[in-house]
Amino acid sequence: MAKVILQNLTKTFGDVIAIDDLTLEIADREFLTLLGPSGCGKTTTLNIVAGLETPTSGQVFFDTDDVTDVPPERRDIAMVFQTYALYPHMKVYDNIAFGLRMRRLPKDEIERRVQDGAKAMEIEHLLERKPRQLSGGQRQRVALARAIVRDPCVFLLDEPLSNLDAKLRVTMRTELKRLHAELEKTFIYVTHDQEESLIMSDRIAIIDEGKLQQLGTAEEIYDQPINTFIAGFVGSPPMNFFQGQLNNKNEKWQIEGAGFVCELASEIADRLLSNAPSEVSLGIRPEDIDVSPINAPTAYAKVVVREPLGSDLFLTLDLNSVTFKSRTRSSVGFDRGDSIPIYFNPTELHLFHPTTGKTLLKPACSA
Repeated sequence: MAKVILQNLTKTFGDVIAIDDLTLEIADREFLTLLGPSGCGKTTTLNIVAGLETPTSGQVFFDTDDVTDVPPERRDIAMVFQTYALYPHMKVYDNIAFGLRMRRLPKDEIERRVQDGAKAMEIEHLLERKPRQLSGGQRQRVALARAIVRDPCVFLLDEPLSNLDAKLRVTMRTELKRLHAELEKTFIYVTHDQEESLIMSDRIAIIDEGKLQQLGTAEEIYDQPINTFIAGFVGSPPMNFFQGQLNNKNEKWQIEGAGFVCELASEIADRLLSNAPSEVSLGIRPEDIDVSPINAPTAYAKVVVREPLGSDLFLTLDLNSVTFKSRTRSSVGFDRGDSIPIYFNPTELHLFHPTTGKTLLKPACSA
């Protein structure tokens, strides 16, 4: 078991700052995801934890042990890569057993561990095959089995599902969550897929340009993004943004924008920072824009594109030359070109500073 602590990590490659003073604590047995766009520094961070990269400055601890200068083979970790990294000339059994043989474990111990790992990943029937005879999903199961048999204190997973098709990714997400629950080990998982991170993680660390932007549970990240980068990065489709004027009329806070007036619910108004500027960026998620409102509409918008997706329908709408998306039921019968009423749910509004992008709302109180 191990808690992983990253303390003031910085990594530069020439003039490029890949990681910028990153401090992060991953709890023992936690499933933590490093999430961010390509090139943000998440894989470099994982490589430093693994010992494959040396930080320019800062330290890495496993519990109280400083492992910053400890080589990878002595860190008690197992790493699963995006590309599987299987030996093509070896059978599945030998790929799984390779690390155990390098550690000179007894033959009967290797046999037991390989069989247990294969059973955990449901690949017992594949042990005599070679990697070229396997599908992508089967190869990834072999890579996971190879990691399991090492019985490490920390699992490091670098975008292990990105090469799989959409249906198989869904299956493997479930397998990884099951595996984490059964093994009760620390998992650090790297991905740029925000849906993966929301589904799988105990907590998510969002990184952009080498800096930690926000750390929290999936619910905290989704419901209370601390800046417009996170609000626009997490969510599918992402959050919509409108520029507007914040004012107080008759003791009611409201936002006036181009073609709309939106009143803030009391629970949102009560969270407003005292120094909030009059010009604000209003954020609202697609599912919080009602296109068949019972209430008086916030505005009228024109349907630009219809995107049916099973039980859901995504509408791209235009309001005074600002395009945005609404997520609604597939049974809604609007067509391209229709002018339709829309309603912004006043309890689900987000307010951001128009230049810094930082939230203008205090954190919501826990229930």
